[in-house]
Amino acid sequence: MAKQLYHDNTRFVKKQFPITIICDRVNSPANIGSIFRIADSFGIEQIYFCGEDITVISKRMQRTSRSTHESIAYYQIEDVIDTVQSFKSKGYTLLALEITDDSIPVFRYKPEVDEKIALVIGEESSGVSDEVLKLVKKSIHINMYGNNSSMNVATATGIAIYELTKQLSL
Repeated sequence: MAKQLYHDNTRFVKKQFPITIICDRVNSPANIGSIFRIADSFGIEQIYFCGEDITVISKRMQRTSRSTHESIAYYQIEDVIDTVQSFKSKGYTLLALEITDDSIPVFRYKPEVDEKIALVIGEESSGVSDEVLKLVKKSIHINMYGNNSSMNVATATGIAIYELTKQLSL
């Protein structure tokens, strides 16, 4: 019979990927906490929370993050455009997790060896802003087969980060 693994007996090797998550107006405490857990699970280097009146630390976020907010570097900055342009000037490839008329499925994006990625994710109701979409190299999306045209931002981020780290691990 298989034995469940726990934190102290897991066989996973710790690894950090050159991926930064940039949140464009993501403000739900549950989503913020989940994004911290995803970032920790997949060895993401840092998270930027951009937008006015974003509360990163809250009781709900702390419950959802399960203390991962203490181990992932994060920054809170109002201006998402300045943040995106800063990463572009540092040589990061800018990707938006957004369905657009020219987006490609995330599994089709093939990063170069040692490519640094800044993945921009958007608030659920409005998505990644049009101003940011004009600055990114490519928009990537997750193929969906039901009636709904969107999914929870944290869930979508987890799927996209899984696909990107899988490609970077090859």
